[in-house]
Amino acid sequence: MKENRLRFSEDWVVVIAGFILIFAILFGLKVDSPTYKWASWSELVGKVLSAGNLVKMVWQCLQVTVVGIVAMILLGKPWRSFVQGFILIFVLSVLAQVMAGNALVQEYNLEAVIFSLLIGLVINNFFGVPQILRDSMQSELFVKIGLVMLGTTIIFGDILKAGALGLVQALVVVLSVWYFAFWLCKRMKIDKEMSLMISSAVSICGVSAAIATSGAIKGDGKKLSYVISLVLITAVPMMIFMPYIAEYFNLSQAVTGAWLGGSIDTTGAVVASGSLVGEEALEISTIIKFSQNVLLGLAAFAISVYWSVTQAKEKEERPTLGVIWDRFPKFVIGFLAASLLFSFVLSPESVASYKGGIKSLQGVWFSLAFVSIGLETNFKQLFAQENKKPLVAFLGAQTFNVIITLIMALILFS
Repeated sequence: MKENRLRFSEDWVVVIAGFILIFAILFGLKVDSPTYKWASWSELVGKVLSAGNLVKMVWQCLQVTVVGIVAMILLGKPWRSFVQGFILIFVLSVLAQVMAGNALVQEYNLEAVIFSLLIGLVINNFFGVPQILRDSMQSELFVKIGLVMLGTTIIFGDILKAGALGLVQALVVVLSVWYFAFWLCKRMKIDKEMSLMISSAVSICGVSAAIATSGAIKGDGKKLSYVISLVLITAVPMMIFMPYIAEYFNLSQAVTGAWLGGSIDTTGAVVASGSLVGEEALEISTIIKFSQNVLLGLAAFAISVYWSVTQAKEKEERPTLGVIWDRFPKFVIGFLAASLLFSFVLSPESVASYKGGIKSLQGVWFSLAFVSIGLETNFKQLFAQENKKPLVAFLGAQTFNVIITLIMALILFS
């Protein structure tokens, strides 16, 4: 009886776990983020692998491990076997972040999540997953804890900073591209899970949108991995070539910035490409991207409601409020609560002082999730024949995104 009282659903556990970390940081938990950036072997050894930096990694490992143990206890699962494998997964995630921290890698805007995924894939497909890791491969749990913490970065005040033109472009582009992408996927007979992930990734903000959508619909981690791979791979040529295309057509910096910010799916790639053009382009591209990022919370909520109603209808249940609530992913509530807390309760100065530590731990959870997804994924499944249609749909939607964003940029910023 006692064990049953302690058992919570995973949906609520991720909210509890996320807020344990958020409130711990608000009430004084020190989060010294390790540095993973290096450009030479001497920097790797002297900076990333220095004693002080390794201590920071261990401290970070302890923080997420404690929260992981609490989550296992609340889920009613054995935590001792979880801890052993969890620490190994954390070590693999650190390796991924070290790889992503290389200066050359950062030039191509390859994020830690892609290396986390690759490490997991290599282990699973070439060596096999050790038994010690199997109880710790909780990819959905990890990604949803990260998503709750991601809510702290969605600040409603940023909407006002974006200005009227930025908001108009963001709304028009997000809505039109999302619906076009979803329509295209439907025409190509791609399943709804993949369609929703592709639509959100292309239209809103790439990796974060894909992860949030997957969480909202309880999506397949393998499909999420595929979509994220597409986002990161396509961002590289867009980041490099779009500034030169803009220069060839003599587009102004304002128009170019609006085009880059609305088209390129990852914030890092937007900043990099905007920097190639100039200060005005960088500023406007960043504002446009922030405008789209802010819409992520609303999109996650809308997708959650849509998916809950759809699933109820497919199972021939009346989509009453009770049914919708049962199927509604509760992490979205945590995500929005975190956003509201950081938007309206905390001062901007407090938000600025806390966001670094929260973002660091949020990144750890995402990295842990993608190591786990890689460990669960077979190469043959990832590059299966059925994944060719999503590739075509993604590229088609991205092409539409580039065109409609350019049109809006010309209308609003010329």
